[in-house]
Amino acid sequence: MEFLQQLINGLQLGSIYALIALGYTMVYGIVKLINFAHGDIYMIGAYIGFFAVGFMGPQFIPALILAMVGCAILGFIIERFAYRPLRGKPRIAALTTALGVSLLLENLVRKFIGPNYIAYPTLVKSTTIYIGGLQISNIKLIVLSVALIMMFGLQFIVLKTRTGKAMRAASQDLDAARLMGIDVNAVISYTFMIGSALAATAGILVGVAYPRIDPYMGILPGLKAFVAAVLGGIGSIPGAMVGGLVMGTAETMVLGFGKSTFRDAIAFTILIIVLLVKPTGIMGSKVNEKV
Repeated sequence: MEFLQQLINGLQLGSIYALIALGYTMVYGIVKLINFAHGDIYMIGAYIGFFAVGFMGPQFIPALILAMVGCAILGFIIERFAYRPLRGKPRIAALTTALGVSLLLENLVRKFIGPNYIAYPTLVKSTTIYIGGLQISNIKLIVLSVALIMMFGLQFIVLKTRTGKAMRAASQDLDAARLMGIDVNAVISYTFMIGSALAATAGILVGVAYPRIDPYMGILPGLKAFVAAVLGGIGSIPGAMVGGLVMGTAETMVLGFGKSTFRDAIAFTILIIVLLVKPTGIMGSKVNEKV
């Protein structure tokens, strides 16, 4: 019974990692960029939700929508002015810029809002459902439900819409996509916007489930979400989902069974083991590069 309880807790945490990991894997799939500022966009989403509640009152859906829109705009701005001018340059330039954008976002929030933890307002009143010996809060159900809706919504966009087809074409070959008349710059901007909106969703869900935020809250979850993306197979959307759930479940199991000092180490241990066995990740595929 304790195992099932920790499994449920792990799925809640894993769904948050999965939402962040999707942004990493989408961007990498098209422009081969590791956007290390992505964890801080997740942090910005939590803060937008916090201030939205201050203006509109404790309403979950409006706060979620505002956070998604705000972070989508932020993602567009970052891609347009920080990354696009470096396209075609050595990848280390874009990677260094991503780290710089990450530090910029953290320090802007620290400067204008403050460095201290902030208690997140109550957006959803917590109740507990008892099923046998299991305790399942409505917060867990909301987090899992919203995360699944976003994940399946993303799959629908990628597989069933014109924008999704353009994204898949660009991920296969940018030059060929241009020759087919696809506006590659617009596709990349859409990708950043969608990934940022998903990160904002994770930020709001963290505020609901773990009601405390601070300017540096995106560093470790962002790193773990990147590991989840690599674990699932970088560039694979289903892989990012699976990797996030595996990461969250493993971390919660370690924490729940009294090994809290290994909580952060377990993520990287799993990554090392998986990459030794299958370097492309759980759902990744081998790609042959032309020399």
